[in-house]
Amino acid sequence: MEPDSTPTGTSVADDGENGKGGHNGDNDAGYDRSDETDHTDDARDAADGDAADHDDGDDADHGDYNTGRDTDGDADVGADGTSFNFGSGSRSRTDVDLDVDEVLSDEDDEASTGLFDDLLSGEPIFENKEVLRPSYTPHELPHRKDQINKMATILVSALRGETPSNILIYGKTGTGKTASAKFVSQELESTSQKYDVPCEVEYINCEVTDTQYRVLAQLANKFIEKNETVIDDQLDDLRDLRSAATDDDSALDGTEFASVSDVDDRIADLESDREEMEEVPMTGWPTDRVYSTFFDAVDYHERVVVIMLDEIDKLVEKSGDDTLYNLSRMNSELENSRISIMGISNDLKFTDFLDPRVKSSLGEEEIVFPPYDANQLRDILQHRSDIAFKGDALTEDVIPLCAAFAAQEHGDARRALDLLRTAGELAERSQADLVEEAHVRQAQDKIELDRVVEVVRTLPTQSKIVLFSIILLEQNGVHNVNTGEVFNIYKRLCEEIDADVLTQRRVTDLISELDMLGIVNAVVVSKGRYGRTKEISLSVPIDETEAVLLSDSRLGDIEDVQPFVQARFDN
Repeated sequence: MEPDSTPTGTSVADDGENGKGGHNGDNDAGYDRSDETDHTDDARDAADGDAADHDDGDDADHGDYNTGRDTDGDADVGADGTSFNFGSGSRSRTDVDLDVDEVLSDEDDEASTGLFDDLLSGEPIFENKEVLRPSYTPHELPHRKDQINKMATILVSALRGETPSNILIYGKTGTGKTASAKFVSQELESTSQKYDVPCEVEYINCEVTDTQYRVLAQLANKFIEKNETVIDDQLDDLRDLRSAATDDDSALDGTEFASVSDVDDRIADLESDREEMEEVPMTGWPTDRVYSTFFDAVDYHERVVVIMLDEIDKLVEKSGDDTLYNLSRMNSELENSRISIMGISNDLKFTDFLDPRVKSSLGEEEIVFPPYDANQLRDILQHRSDIAFKGDALTEDVIPLCAAFAAQEHGDARRALDLLRTAGELAERSQADLVEEAHVRQAQDKIELDRVVEVVRTLPTQSKIVLFSIILLEQNGVHNVNTGEVFNIYKRLCEEIDADVLTQRRVTDLISELDMLGIVNAVVVSKGRYGRTKEISLSVPIDETEAVLLSDSRLGDIEDVQPFVQARFDN
């Protein structure tokens, strides 16, 4: 159908009269075809008429486009020869799109600047922060040479293919036990590779892997993985040998194989062994099956294995000494391999709870790690800080102060390193050029608060209720609280949250436990003829402690605590 010719001066109103947005086949609003428009273009425009009419009509309604000609009388011409007439001052769709992109780009630039750019603008203080973390094993351990040498003299027999004596290592937290043991283990493995002696060390943290099943399963899976690697390497070598022997029989000269069929038999045996190796799931198998799988895996080929059990007392505490008994008795049954146990413990008395047979076989050699003193801690911090920080990033008093703080707590090197790292982080966050004494003191307060938060968070519910009672009294101006006042509020809180009410004697015991943890300070005071009582005061920040307690779902349900405080003197 021939389209009507639209007069040059068609206005928005005229467009509306002609049925703007209708399906009458009229020209689309705002379209001006020249006389030279051919029939092909007409047909395409007519076919697209409905969609175009709707679009343009909508544009006209919103005032986005003016269907009249430009003020200069020119029409904007599309790629297909179609003229687009925009009103005065209007812009093409392409122009609008470009402008929007520019605006969005500007907004993105503004959003991406400021927050992290400001933080990255300063020079970093750290060179290698990981050096200050407990997981780092240094290449040199100051003031632990004697202990390291003793471990080495015991384990050197493994390099001769003999079974080393079992070792028990004792010492408080942060005395270098695990770091020293890992250092010796790394040296042992590297030396075994150097002399081509099959010697391996497997490390297990018994605070995480704390049951017999998990320990045996983890060990079994580690040895299965290593056995599969050995088998794959042997298969690659045998297939290469078979390929060479197929072309030339002399390739078998000097080998254990007399013919290609012998090589094929050996390949088949290895492939069968590999298929039979099944990884142990972390739950679901009988323990004797897990033990059998571990036994077969470790005895698959000749080697000496040192099993390092860190926090071994946690394993005994959780699941008894069955694991240690089985491991210590394996050597009498193994044919190809030998096993030695290295146990690491913070508890000097944990062997008192072991079966006498286990104790005698496990404690063949004992090494004690004494606490560090302030001067030794200073040497350790200086050694690590040279690697961890950029040059001249610390003031002279930082390391001595960190060492002094850590020495107050039984010479804990881990605490000293945490303190130095936290001080450096605080200085970096404040964009300071140097780590100073003030940063160390801030770090000390932060670490102490983090410790308190963790202790309070893991308290049993009854202890939390007792502690919450003390906090409520202190918040309402009652200082040097006595046991009776705490018990009265404790009873009301228990009734409110539907918890069991313990006796006053048991509540007194819970207060003593909080005192041992350093959360409260409980002092027995004589009241003369009225007897004796405990005066209790908080030793931790009230607001932070209360926030941790209220994060407990049961205590968080208490909406109004005031009536409980007012009833503190009720009998």
